[in-house]
Amino acid sequence: MYFNQYYLGCLAHASYMIGSGGEAAVVDPQRDVEIYLEEARRQNLSIKHVIETHLHADFVSGHGELASRTGAKIYFGAKAGAKFEHVPVREGDEIRFGSVILRFLETPGHTPESISVVVIDRDQSEEPEAVLTGDALFIGDVGRPDLVGSKMSAADLAGLLYESLHEKLLKLPDHVKVYPAHGAGSLCGRNISSERSSTIGQERRFNYALRNMPREEFVRMMTVDLPEAPPYFNRDAEINRSGPPLLGQSPSPTPLSPQEVERKRNEGFAILDTRAAAQFGTSHIPGSLNIGLSGQFASWAGALLGAATPVILVAEDEESVREARTRLARVGLENVAGYLAGGILEWDRAGLPLASVEQISAEELRDRLAEPDPPRVLDVRRPLEWQVGHIATAFHIPLHELPQKAAALDKEAGVAVICAGGYRSSIGTSILERLGFRHVTNIMGGMAAWSSIKD
Repeated sequence: MYFNQYYLGCLAHASYMIGSGGEAAVVDPQRDVEIYLEEARRQNLSIKHVIETHLHADFVSGHGELASRTGAKIYFGAKAGAKFEHVPVREGDEIRFGSVILRFLETPGHTPESISVVVIDRDQSEEPEAVLTGDALFIGDVGRPDLVGSKMSAADLAGLLYESLHEKLLKLPDHVKVYPAHGAGSLCGRNISSERSSTIGQERRFNYALRNMPREEFVRMMTVDLPEAPPYFNRDAEINRSGPPLLGQSPSPTPLSPQEVERKRNEGFAILDTRAAAQFGTSHIPGSLNIGLSGQFASWAGALLGAATPVILVAEDEESVREARTRLARVGLENVAGYLAGGILEWDRAGLPLASVEQISAEELRDRLAEPDPPRVLDVRRPLEWQVGHIATAFHIPLHELPQKAAALDKEAGVAVICAGGYRSSIGTSILERLGFRHVTNIMGGMAAWSSIKD
């Protein structure tokens, strides 16, 4: 049996290819599918099956793209209500090819239609070797039960998840390897491990959500203090249910002169600067939103940009433009109107205005906080990160809430923005600048740097 995990860091997303006897199945594919096609060619496999463990909310999936390119069948849980040709699967259904058996378990809880895929390699044993758990069971965590809007209550779904975990997944032998659809950083869980695989036995021992507890306690635990789901989640789930448009149908971004970009900026187009924080801080188009390609670009773009908003990209080079366009498409953002030809250097040559954001170290922040008129420190990390530890004088607004809550702040006072490492804080400074804040500073290195010098 051939088995491979593909991990997409910017979405903390894992997908899988399983092959035997010249056939292959791909599970939970990302939207741009060339990696699976290339690997299938290298392994002399023909992709015949595309399996979705559920209707993903945090990204647009590649099931339609792969089926179009290969003629493969698409498999969803029977309760998904997918609006295109697919095979609805139920408890105990199987796909067989070569030495492989893929057996479906219905494991609702994260969503009503969630399924898990038990992998059996008959060349090795008739017993299960692995289980692909989608978003039901993560490494060190389990799936959130609150991401399907008003269709089912979070409490009802949490109850279903308890049964899926204890009556199905934990009934598997301890040696069975666990391969989930997400890793650390995904909002589909609350505290997912950075490990990318585990075993049923390890999860039984160490996963906080699998400890021995009554169903009512589990439901209570899973429905309190949940972080707010980004608004694009419902949109992406519906795109996946209806069938995403094919990537090849979208035109390539158009190169635009500085004058064209300036005109469109004045018409309300969003300027998305994809460069690193230091480059953005040095010089950028006034009013740009900075989300660097080096981090969780797609997730934050999905959270902070509306699908209807036309976007103009600013990037280091044309390869970065193509990469940004692909990553935006992964979360359903298709409205890329063009990119600044020649980048920020060309904008400067055209004599158009530039803005900058001060970048200071954690040491400089410490010194400024000791001055008679210190800056306010805004921490934009997630609530759990804030609770673990923060600068004593800081105040807290999670990044995804900043566009709405910043209006209550004094735009004339100095604000120093901090996160874990400097990536999200740069996004935060660009949001504040767009809202008219005049004295904004980014703390390079974030709380990691602060923690190393504060004592």
